Amino acid sequence: MGPHGVEEKSMLEILVKCNPADLTTFRKNSTYIFLDDEYCFEKWDPFHMKSLEIKFLHFQRAVIQRTMHPWERDALLVRKSLEEKPPLYNLLIELACTRTSDEFLGARKAFQCLYSESVEEFVAVKVQGFQRRLLVALVSTYRYEGMRINEAAIKLECQKLARAIKTDHRNKIENDDEVLRILTTRSKHHLKTIHKCYKEDYDSNLEEDLDDIQILRDTVNCLCAPPIYFDTAMSICPAEQEMEALTRVIVTRTDVDMKDIAAEFDRKYGAPLIERIEAAALGNYRDFLVALVKSGMAN
Repeated sequence: MGPHGVEEKSMLEILVKCNPADLTTFRKNSTYIFLDDEYCFEKWDPFHMKSLEIKFLHFQRAVIQRTMHPWERDALLVRKSLEEKPPLYNLLIELACTRTSDEFLGARKAFQCLYSESVEEFVAVKVQGFQRRLLVALVSTYRYEGMRINEAAIKLECQKLARAIKTDHRNKIENDDEVLRILTTRSKHHLKTIHKCYKEDYDSNLEEDLDDIQILRDTVNCLCAPPIYFDTAMSICPAEQEMEALTRVIVTRTDVDMKDIAAEFDRKYGAPLIERIEAAALGNYRDFLVALVKSGMAN
């Protein structure tokens, strides 16, 4: 799949100079785009026509997301996360865990306004089993945002997580109410301290030991190391979701932690994020994303 977006300026310069004969020649020579019809005219191949429409839409969608109220934007993304096939659990976790408590509360209010139901009931109906327990708890919580932590609880909860991970692993974790309580109610500062304690005591990262339980790995990264999560989210999507993730991350994090995300991307992949955008996008779409990243890095 080639770059996303369109070189609008070059296209305009060419098309305004074309006369009908030029356009006819273009259609006849572009047999991979235009098909010969039985009635002796060249018609657009439906697949390529749809593809071009999508390329034009990339810039439009980025502008709409950027100008939309964050509450409305996140409410729409909550809906999208569980209506996709397969569902995008990581997107729902991203929204619930990388926003502040007030920001996600606003999204929950917007969701009720837009859809006449709560985020909690929407998730509970769409998801089953352990995923339901975790995701409903994540979207329901209103975390403490301060810096106060309980030192004694840090050590104890670190040990509880380690026991769940290292003893009967997946089954133990998915049925451990304490693991669920810790991840869904503790403040981000508290969890980051547990994350550090785990590394010191067990000589491994918490998210790495959760590697085979992606939904918990994403939860830990979103709460404790958002730049790591966002860089992964921009890089491992299927091709059709690749630019959606790239656009979403850049648009929503420009005013938050873009400098950290760009630095982590450079460290992880050995190339600047801006180069990644320039290789993947074209025209106004490319220029818009690059400008947002530069603005975020300057803040």
